[in-house]
Amino acid sequence: MELGKVVGQVVATVRDAGLPNLKFLLVDIIDPRGKVMACGQVAVDTIGAGEGEIVLLVRGSSARLVRDNTTPMDLSVVGIVDQITSGRSAVYSK
Repeated sequence: MELGKVVGQVVATVRDAGLPNLKFLLVDIIDPRGKVMACGQVAVDTIGAGEGEIVLLVRGSSARLVRDNTTPMDLSVVGIVDQITSGRSAVYSK
């Protein structure tokens, strides 16, 4: 799993038939302190994350399992982060 920050949405009205009614988010991959490690990744969102939220992401075959293992997806949002701690201190709190 990876951490990401939602920075926007991606709209694609013409798409593969295997991607019906899916919402796409633009996310930056981040480290636990919020430093951007990779910009502009497109992730499928099935849980309703919003812009500015920190999310949990899965890639590859794990991303496809979020739906039905036949949908062509490589990055999926699987959780919205409430808090990140390191040692005894909170690094992030929603």
